[in-house]
Amino acid sequence: MAERRTWSPSPLLRASVGLHVTALAGVALLPAAWPWALGAVAGNHALLGAVGLWPRSGLLGPNLRRLPDANARLGQVGLCFDDGPDPEVTPAILDQLDRAGANASFFCIAARAARHPALIETIVRRGHTVENHSWHHSHRFAAMGIGAIRREVGEAQRILTDLAGRPPRFFKPPAGLRNPLLEPVLAGLGLHLATWTRRGFDAVRRDPDKVERRLTRNLAAGDLLMLHDGSAARDDTGRSVALTVLPRLLDTLSAHGLTAVSLASVSLEMVADD
Repeated sequence: MAERRTWSPSPLLRASVGLHVTALAGVALLPAAWPWALGAVAGNHALLGAVGLWPRSGLLGPNLRRLPDANARLGQVGLCFDDGPDPEVTPAILDQLDRAGANASFFCIAARAARHPALIETIVRRGHTVENHSWHHSHRFAAMGIGAIRREVGEAQRILTDLAGRPPRFFKPPAGLRNPLLEPVLAGLGLHLATWTRRGFDAVRRDPDKVERRLTRNLAAGDLLMLHDGSAARDDTGRSVALTVLPRLLDTLSAHGLTAVSLASVSLEMVADD
């Protein structure tokens, strides 16, 4: 298991706790003020909920949205694939990465990984990393309590560690959505939240050209790009959109003097400093 790290509430969470304490104290001193106190607390919860629906936000805690500056200076771009492994798409993506000499991180759903253990072994053997994308990829993840979050993330961490031979270092919540209870769970498991600089929406868009444009618009060193090997949309021929987009993306990176890397290239000390 990855080494635990210290959890420190973000400034927004500290302010939220302070608001709750102030509201309780205000009602105790002036009971007639309870509607105002209730409204303030309800507004605060609405704010926290809205922030949780913003995947790239850092207001609930640290969030790796770009590679650290040290990676950017080396001309590196992070490449991630979500929702796998998939017995048809994942091997083809691995072949494409091999041909380009590129590396990537695979954010795997543990329940799927358990059904395809040989794919996890292959991902690792071919120089890529396996990261944590929850146990079941529940669409209710952002609304779960801390016990359910701990089970979803912790059991995924156990399964993926056993299959990959090393513990994942990063976690990405389903659809990037979360609530304030996630960060203390990640800290306890030694995980770091990771999202993206930009994503291609290849899980829902069937047009490879549009997906490619989203990924390459304003492309720069240090970007963290997301595609899908699992749950990928299919184009009009039935081919996974990711399989059409990836060779083009890798060619674009090469033309810009950029290298696709996995999150193994990221120093956790630099993540903590950011």
